[in-house]
Amino acid sequence: MDVIERIDQQVKGNPVVIYMKGTPKLPQCGFSMRAAQALSETAVPFAYVNVLQDPEIFEHLPRYADWPTFPQIYIDGELVGGCDITLELSASGELKTMMAAAAAKAAEQNPTQ
Repeated sequence: MDVIERIDQQVKGNPVVIYMKGTPKLPQCGFSMRAAQALSETAVPFAYVNVLQDPEIFEHLPRYADWPTFPQIYIDGELVGGCDITLELSASGELKTMMAAAAAKAAEQNPTQ
């Protein structure tokens, strides 16, 4: 599987995923820290990919959705944006709504037994 297929699988296989520098508990840049914090405050689970530990994703993700910077936040398979957009959505309450809807949709499509 090439890197674009891996990215596509991650984006489509998780209701919410953030591609960031570092991890939510140990971010490696301020923008990633603020975006991950906004996601965490919703209390909706999300996946993350540390782009500093995967040079292929670090190199190719900006072309995947034509977004040049990190972090990148995807909800329900769609690029939401980076830090600023995520913080705006968080402040308006829309981020939690979007994340909860994506998580509910994923749960309906993949019920656990």
